This record gives sequence, structure tokens and C-alpha cells, in this order.
Amino acid sequence: MIKLLLADDEALIRDAVATLLDFEPDLSVVAVASDGRQAVQAALDHRPDVAVVDLDMPKLDGMAVSTELGRALPSCRVIILTGRGRPAHLRRALRAGASGFVTKGTPAGALAQAIRRVHEGARYVDPELAAELLISPDCPLTERELEVLAALAEGGTPAAIARRVGLSAGTVRNYAAAIMTKLEVSDRAAAIQVAQHHGWI
Repeated sequence: MIKLLLADDEALIRDAVATLLDFEPDLSVVAVASDGRQAVQAALDHRPDVAVVDLDMPKLDGMAVSTELGRALPSCRVIILTGRGRPAHLRRALRAGASGFVTKGTPAGALAQAIRRVHEGARYVDPELAAELLISPDCPLTERELEVLAALAEGGTPAAIARRVGLSAGTVRNYAAAIMTKLEVSDRAAAIQVAQHHGWI
């Protein structure tokens, strides 16, 4: 029996996935969580074989959960489940230590098969997303530039944005100018749009 943890901040989706997977004779949902912190704690408490975690969750997102479990519970394999999969999300998930990446439009049978594959030590990636990854452009921005751009996307005054990323307002402006140059756009809104389209932020 493969023991599962399901983590999703949307109760309807979490409960529906749990119900569907419990119909599989070799799968058993032993714990659920509604945010990333709960997911890590539930994994430590219940020791699941596979954690299926939403990409976008409060407190810790799916990437951070994958990284945390890789350190604290390496026996637990992680599958990222998302409704907005982009090649950049897939790349980041694999770098964070996830063993699988599945979109929420995937049939329950395919998700069950993905769980079995990663439990056996293999990887599973949504085939269409894997094909997109092969032709998608690499992100030209550094991690720090991405952090600044994500903060700009959240909005707020220049001083508030600077505090969030631990920089001065002037340095944030310099980063913003460098980002626009690299992305070949004329304003911050366009830079944010490009980055969100590609899944870089």
C-alpha cells in the first residue's frame, strides 16, 4: 500500500482528489493539509511515501514544501499538482527536488499512475509540459532580479517593495531598469506580464 499526503488550500479539490485516489486498491490517503507548513508537519507526523502538493499554497508553496521534505524526510517523494503549469514552473519544481509534475486537468487514473512511478523511484512529468520545456526560452534574469520583479508584481510603494526584498529604493529602481533591458520591454508592467506569461514569477 502506497501512503499518500495531499496538500491543497482549496478544500473542494483536495477532497475530490482524496476520494478519487482512495478508489485505487494500492493507494491510501493518510493525511491532508491546507497549506505548506501543515503539509511539512503532516509528512513528518504520518511518514507518507508520496506527497501530492499544490504549487500555489499559503505559507509555503509546493516548491518550498518539496525542498523542505527533501531535507527533513527524503524517503517521501513529492509530486507537484498545479492548475497553471508552465515550463518554467516545471524546471523550478525539478530543481526543488520534486519527482513529479502534474496538471490539475490530468485524469485520476493518470495521477495514480504518476504516483506509482515516483514511488518506484522514477520521475513523472506531464507529457505536454515536458514537450513545451524543450522549446521554451531560458529565463535571462538572475534569482535576485526575479525576486525584485515578483515584489514589483505584488505592488506597493517603492519603499515598501524595497523593504520586502531588503534593498534600498534606489537599488530596486536599478534592478527594475536592468530587468526591462534584459526583457526588451519599455515599462515594469510589460516586464511583469512577460515573466508571468513564461512562469518565471
